Amino acid sequence: MSDLRDAAMQSKAWPYEEARKLLKRYAKGAPEKGYVLFETGYGPSGLPHIGTFNEVLRTTMVRRAYEELSDIPTRLIAFSDDMDGLRKVPDNVPNQEMLTQHLGKPLTAIPDPFGKFESFAHHNNAMLREFLDRFGFEYEFLSATECYRAGRFDETLKQVLRHYQDIMDIMLPTLRKERQATYSPVLPISSKSGIVLQVPVEVVDAEQGIVRFEDEGEVIERSILTGGAKLQWKVDWAMRWVALGVDYEMSGKDLIDSVTQSSKIARALGARPPEGFNYEMFLDEKGEKISKSKGNGLSLEQWLTYGPGESIAFYAYREPKKAKQLHLGIIPRAVDEYWQFRAAYPTQELDKQLGNPVHHIHDGKVPTGELPVTFGLLLNLVGVMGDAGKDQVWGYLTNYVPDASAHKYPELDQLIGHALAYHRDFIAPTLKRRAPTATEAAALRRLDEELAALPADTSAEAIQNIVYAIGKDESFGFENLRDWFKALYETLLGAEQGPRMGSFIALYGVGNSRKLIAEALASV
Repeated sequence: MSDLRDAAMQSKAWPYEEARKLLKRYAKGAPEKGYVLFETGYGPSGLPHIGTFNEVLRTTMVRRAYEELSDIPTRLIAFSDDMDGLRKVPDNVPNQEMLTQHLGKPLTAIPDPFGKFESFAHHNNAMLREFLDRFGFEYEFLSATECYRAGRFDETLKQVLRHYQDIMDIMLPTLRKERQATYSPVLPISSKSGIVLQVPVEVVDAEQGIVRFEDEGEVIERSILTGGAKLQWKVDWAMRWVALGVDYEMSGKDLIDSVTQSSKIARALGARPPEGFNYEMFLDEKGEKISKSKGNGLSLEQWLTYGPGESIAFYAYREPKKAKQLHLGIIPRAVDEYWQFRAAYPTQELDKQLGNPVHHIHDGKVPTGELPVTFGLLLNLVGVMGDAGKDQVWGYLTNYVPDASAHKYPELDQLIGHALAYHRDFIAPTLKRRAPTATEAAALRRLDEELAALPADTSAEAIQNIVYAIGKDESFGFENLRDWFKALYETLLGAEQGPRMGSFIALYGVGNSRKLIAEALASV
């Protein structure tokens, strides 16, 4: 254990770098509450998306890294800001006209447009928890509405009123002049309309939580405690940090300003803001930020249809401070790179293992087992097979993998299912084989002759050498090997990119590969 801790203390892997911030925070021992608290936040004004999932995933990686470095207990809270007022109706939900009638009300006071739960927030919270439970995250769910109404925030709300002017001094310089005139850190909930009010508020009695404000022309005095009001976003975030004792929370780059202001407010309330960092945002295929209300980008369900959970965890781990596109086209590479890093893990030195993404994906318990073919190769195999099932794919795999079976390679069996779905929904509609040119046809005839002369047990590497030799033969006129490979992919597979042809031919079978060549030559 000491060797692991020593290596982790020196590791440049970002979860360890983040964990070391917490070591410095509590260098003298455990905090008074007895544990280090991690938090992730979710705004249930729209359906949870893959970015929400990834924030919990990355926070969990930091939590586990910290646990390797420290004996202080930890907890993780997944917090839903479900008392927030609905500002606009999301584009990707039903019954939009009904939701429009409830604009401005707390999300837990708005009917569920899907008709399944007691409110819109309850529906979205349930989806979030289903996301997290599916991957076995260890977390505690907290609802803002429940915390406010149960009085869990009351003492900190009084502190907000005691430091009301300090908070105003922090926030007002960050606002436009017209917003300054109506801004209030406290948002009373109207007893008349049920709307979260954006009105100026006067503190009457901080110790009793009493404020004065105007609601539909009437001056009201009431308590903000036990659910009588919520706080403006940046003030609410700081209040939550203070009330719960949050030690670590990461957030997207778009919230850098919010972190700055909320940290100032937390200090004004007499507390230390949490540690954390700002990650870059996931973008959709067009390079636009993924949005809960738009529903653009790739959903978690889509990824899990076309690739295993480990592959999305791998993609989330890599370069969290670099903006990355999130669309179907990146899944095959993420799958294969995950397996490359996993295959390397057992033979690596400890320091390399700690920097290997799979160490953090699997909490140091990296599973054994190998993948005898790549996901990319599977996709190419499925592509030429047409409408095939798992059994047929396994039949071809026996050409390439000794004793190939789902029992011996259960993870490969899972990947075959993903490959069939990915090909059906994403690749098949784009495949279009073109006829070879005259010189390409001559090279294909040579390849067919060479394949016809091979013994049945010829290795993939030997076949690859034949492919190389033909591409280098100046009589066929290829400027470089890339042009020859591109011709093979476009004429035989119907795609612009493809696998090592030696591996593909060995997998698909020499006889079947010669049939592909014959079909290509027949189209000339």
